[in-house]
Amino acid sequence: MKPNHYPTLIIGAGPAGLTAGYELSKNNQNILVLEKSDKVGGISRTETYKGYLFDIGGHRFFTKVKRVENLWHEVLKDEFIKVSRLSRIYYDGKFFSYPLEPLNAVKNLGIINSLMILYSYFKIKIFPLSSEENFEQWVTNRFGERLYQTFFKTYTEKVWGISCTKISADWAAQRIQGLSLRKAVIDALFGISKAKTLIKEFDYPIKGPGMMWEKFQEKLENKGSQVLLNTEVIKIQRKDKKITAIIAQKGNETFRVTADHFINTMAITALIRRLEPLPPENILKAASTLKYRDFLIVPLIIDQEHLFPDNWIYIHSPEFQVGRIQNFKNWSLKMVADVTKTCLGMEYFCSEGDKLWEMNNEDLIRLASEEVVNLGLIDDIKKVIDGTVIRQKKAYPVYDEEYQKNLIILQEYIDEFENLQSVGRNGMHRYNNQDHSMLSALLAVENIFGENHNLWDINTERSYHEEFMTKKLINK
Repeated sequence: MKPNHYPTLIIGAGPAGLTAGYELSKNNQNILVLEKSDKVGGISRTETYKGYLFDIGGHRFFTKVKRVENLWHEVLKDEFIKVSRLSRIYYDGKFFSYPLEPLNAVKNLGIINSLMILYSYFKIKIFPLSSEENFEQWVTNRFGERLYQTFFKTYTEKVWGISCTKISADWAAQRIQGLSLRKAVIDALFGISKAKTLIKEFDYPIKGPGMMWEKFQEKLENKGSQVLLNTEVIKIQRKDKKITAIIAQKGNETFRVTADHFINTMAITALIRRLEPLPPENILKAASTLKYRDFLIVPLIIDQEHLFPDNWIYIHSPEFQVGRIQNFKNWSLKMVADVTKTCLGMEYFCSEGDKLWEMNNEDLIRLASEEVVNLGLIDDIKKVIDGTVIRQKKAYPVYDEEYQKNLIILQEYIDEFENLQSVGRNGMHRYNNQDHSMLSALLAVENIFGENHNLWDINTERSYHEEFMTKKLINK
């Protein structure tokens, strides 16, 4: 092997990149992984503040893809715990069970409003909307307009920062598939199973998901591969339809690396812009239209041992800016440095440059502290004894009304390269769960060894409901 040359080079050390690297290392390849951040895991990492641990959004380890589940346990072994799922919705001053339970919902909404929701549901079943092009139409056709307005509209627009009429129906089809108002009522009345999309228990690394990815990194390095942190890819050199080299920067050092194969996990828009020479104008234009939603979390340390039993709470009421609240102690006791305290993760959905994103840390901590009191989760703001802020760029690929046609353009362009594959959430501009990101990486590795998987055909949610692709891909 010549200097600075690797069989495979991987851009990004999140779940997809590390999975690809680990799988290649098991096939006796010494590979190179380049990661811009100072730690591995991407948005599945675990952050630390004064001994308190917290996720960037909360990450459950649950999958119907058996080969991914086997990989989790192969790497982390017995450092998992079983966690019972409990989450609720806060709306109009009340807490609703999630998934919605009819008796609880009727009690909170009142008889008249509940009857109006049922009337709206049956009305849409008799007279459905003829078009399902956006989120509003898709959800209304399945739940009725009144339930859509009550439980879907305000939270969804808080998360994405745009009208539900501007969000693609693909988003709803992917994320809330399998839920049914009719089924929820029948389940409640007759005591049968819950909707398929929602689970009651999941695995969780005892000290947060970052444990998993740090273990992947350790195993890779023990096998002779390299994971370079604080290293940004600044150029991706190409000749015709083949990637020839990567130009990367680590501190003040800039270096060039060649490889036979390249696997990308950074944002597909960044991948396109870093190509040298640049792609044709129509490709650049398509990349420029894809959008992302950013995210920040304000962990608050509360001087109270117990607050509420949920793992997390969704805040649907529009008068609050916080979108979701994690109670990390209810994920694992090892997440808190002092078991007499509680650490809450106040999650705010925003976009880089907007008012929330630009707010200084002190003001964000004050806002989060005031909101947790006004929500009634603590009774005195003085119980908030400390806090910090973590900002996460490009946390969520946006499924707006234009994204699909432009993403197809980029997919077709990338597929023309004989030695480049783009995988993972941002690498595919797809709201993947971490198990699906890992599956895309596993299939990319198989392609390197001669298979011919179309990675874009991976349906991110079907594996929870149906036979996913083929049994070979799930169980191998």
